[in-house]
Amino acid sequence: MKKLLYIISLSLLLISCKESKAEEETPKNNGFTIVTAAQFKSLSMEIATPVEQDFNVTIKTSGKIDVPPQNRAKVTTFVGGYVKATTLLVGDKVKKGQALLTLQSTEFLDIQKDYMEVIEQLTFLKSEYMRQKTLFDENITSQKNYLKAESDFRRAKAMSQSLRAKLVLLNINPKNVENGKLTSIITIFSPISGDIVIMNANVGMYAAPSDVILEIVDTDHLHLELAIFEKDILQIKIGQKILFTVPEASKETFNAEVHLVGKSIEGNDRTINVHAHLDESIKQKLLTGMFVEANVIVDSKKGLAIPSEAIIKEDNKSFVLLLENEKNGYSFKKVSVTVGEKSEKFVEILPNSIINASSRILTKGVFELTN
Repeated sequence: MKKLLYIISLSLLLISCKESKAEEETPKNNGFTIVTAAQFKSLSMEIATPVEQDFNVTIKTSGKIDVPPQNRAKVTTFVGGYVKATTLLVGDKVKKGQALLTLQSTEFLDIQKDYMEVIEQLTFLKSEYMRQKTLFDENITSQKNYLKAESDFRRAKAMSQSLRAKLVLLNINPKNVENGKLTSIITIFSPISGDIVIMNANVGMYAAPSDVILEIVDTDHLHLELAIFEKDILQIKIGQKILFTVPEASKETFNAEVHLVGKSIEGNDRTINVHAHLDESIKQKLLTGMFVEANVIVDSKKGLAIPSEAIIKEDNKSFVLLLENEKNGYSFKKVSVTVGEKSEKFVEILPNSIINASSRILTKGVFELTN
C-alpha cells in the first residue's frame, strides 16, 4: 500500500513539473507567438510603430586600398651583382635618395675599364678627325680618309656617351673613372620616400637585373580603387561620399570621397574603375591591398524605419513580429517584410498590405524571444 502511494505521489509530482515548465515556455498557437505580461517585462521587451527617417540611397560595390603608380617603386639593378650590405627590414621607412644597399661585381669594373679606354681613344680620334678635315678642306687628302676619320670619331663619341650614361645609372661618378679611380661596389638609392613592403635582399645573394630587390610604397597617398558595375555608373559623380569597411580586419566604418571616375568599361565583368580619396585621419589604420566593401551615397530619401534589431533573418528573407492583440498577454505574428536602405541603427521597411505606419512591431527583445 505504501509503495502504491509512493508511485502515485511521484507521478503527480512529475505531472506538476511538466505543467509548470509548459507555463514558463512561450506558447505558439496557429502561427502566433504568445508572450505573458511577466515574460514581456522580464525580457525588457518594447513595442513601437515605424517612424519616418531620412535614408541614404547607396550603390554597393567592392575594391581595395591602393596607391598611385608614382607612389609605388620596385627597386632593381641595371647590372647584376652580389648583395654586399643592407640593414633594412620590411616596415622600415626610407627617404628619397637614402642608401638602401650595396652590390659588388666585376662587371662594374669592366664597364669602367671600357669607358676609360674609349675616353683615351676619343682624344686621339678627335685630333685625327680635325686633321683630316683640315687636309680635306685644302684638297690635300681624299674624301675617303676624311669620312673614315669622321666616322671613327663619332662612333667613339657615341660609345663614350653610352658608357657614361651607364655609369650614371649605376651611381658611379664618371669623373672618378676618368681620374683612374675604379670601384667594384655600387650603392642603390631609394627612388621615393615610403615604407618597405617587400624585401628580397640577403647578404651574399646574387641580384639579377630582372629581380625585384625590394619594394617601397608611399602610404601618404593611400586611396580607394572601386569597381562599379555598368548598370550603376551613370549615378556616380565626383564629390559623392563613400562609406566603406574592411571586413577582414575591422567592423569600423570609414569615409571617402569620389575623386575620379573611369571613362571606359573594362573586363568581362563590365565594370568601371572609380578612384576615391581617403580622410587623412584614417590612412594610418589601413594597408595597401586591403579588400573593402563600400557604399557610394548617390541620393537620399525618406522611408519607414524600425531598429535593426527588430528584423529576423531566415533563409535570406526578413521578418518582423507584428502585435495582433494584448488579451491575456501579447500575441505576435511573424510577418515577411521587404527591407530597403540601411543606416547605422535603423533599417527601412517597405509598406505592404500588412505593414504600414500604424503597425505595432516588437522592436526590443526579438533575439531573446526567437532564440
